[in-house]
Amino acid sequence: MKALHFGAGNIGRGFIGKLLADAHIELVFADVNQAVLDALNSRKSYNVNVVGEQASVEPVTNVSAVNSTGQDAINLIAEVDLMTTAVGPTVLEKIAPNVAKGLVLRHQQGNTKPLNIIACENMVRGTSQFKQHVFNALPEEEKAWVEANVGFVDSAVDRIVPPAAAGSTDILEVTVETFSEWIVDKTQFKGPLPQIAGMEPTDNLMAFVERKLFTLNTGHAITAYLGQQGGHATIRDAILDEKVRLVVRGAMNESGDVLIKRYGFDASKHAAYIEKILSRFENPYLHDDVERVGRQPLRKLGAGDRLVKPLLGTLEYNLPYANLVIGIAAAMRYRSEQDPQAQEWVALLEELGPKAALAQVSGLPVDGDVVAEAVSVYEKMH
Repeated sequence: MKALHFGAGNIGRGFIGKLLADAHIELVFADVNQAVLDALNSRKSYNVNVVGEQASVEPVTNVSAVNSTGQDAINLIAEVDLMTTAVGPTVLEKIAPNVAKGLVLRHQQGNTKPLNIIACENMVRGTSQFKQHVFNALPEEEKAWVEANVGFVDSAVDRIVPPAAAGSTDILEVTVETFSEWIVDKTQFKGPLPQIAGMEPTDNLMAFVERKLFTLNTGHAITAYLGQQGGHATIRDAILDEKVRLVVRGAMNESGDVLIKRYGFDASKHAAYIEKILSRFENPYLHDDVERVGRQPLRKLGAGDRLVKPLLGTLEYNLPYANLVIGIAAAMRYRSEQDPQAQEWVALLEELGPKAALAQVSGLPVDGDVVAEAVSVYEKMH
């Protein structure tokens, strides 16, 4: 079996690429970073540092790489059995035209072996959104063939992959936590499901997508935003601050009540899942900056994302949401010189004022209770 993986960054190499290579799949990375491509092609391998109670160094072998913007990537799409991505939600649209060209070539070459495409991104139904971008780039007469022969498989991914440690000189070395979860929608595959250890098929993907979004992502973001407010540099420092931890756990309990109502999750098992996530934030081997985790506040304050979406669930089921509101207010206070979205957010705040700015980004009613409560908390924060 052969796979093409778009995105040779830390998540691509440390998580999805590693699982594919561990399953003895011939793996080619596609990326635009020439230094990374050269290193992968000259060494054909790299090391992953898995950190936690039982730390280990795990080699990934039998890999190569191509430039994602070139003809080589297009040629590979015409022949591989599996295509995955870990490029970030905003980059999917950029790679779609080349993917469309590869699918057209696959058709021209008469390759009717099923191809499954899985976008492993931090977003809800990311592959379905990617499919739209690909179809926008496909000629009209190719769409029926692609629909019949290519599976676009949604997934939920979860693994904390911090940036490389300062002082690390190896461009390919990557550090990951022990925990990983890759859940795929088995109803969307074409042909038999590939057997990949660590890839879990389900026919109820949204339950797991929202469980991760409402727990890990919600908790992580609020830890970052309150951590920055409290003068903490890392996620670990922030979550060890009792005041921060109280709100983070409270927010995850609020979003958890939505999940229990919506999907029938077992309350005691979900409580254990929350505790597991809090312990992951505490991992002393993961040096994850609050500023990095908090970046892209405009996206994170959106209606379908980790702060507002669970809050909308609390409104739907008439459940408490006080801690989620504190998280939203803290996100409004996030500042970063390195993050263009943080700059955009500050400009929007100055132009519209906090009430109208939050309503515009989140889709919440400008004169509703939630916006008023969030702005009230925001104004008390300094």
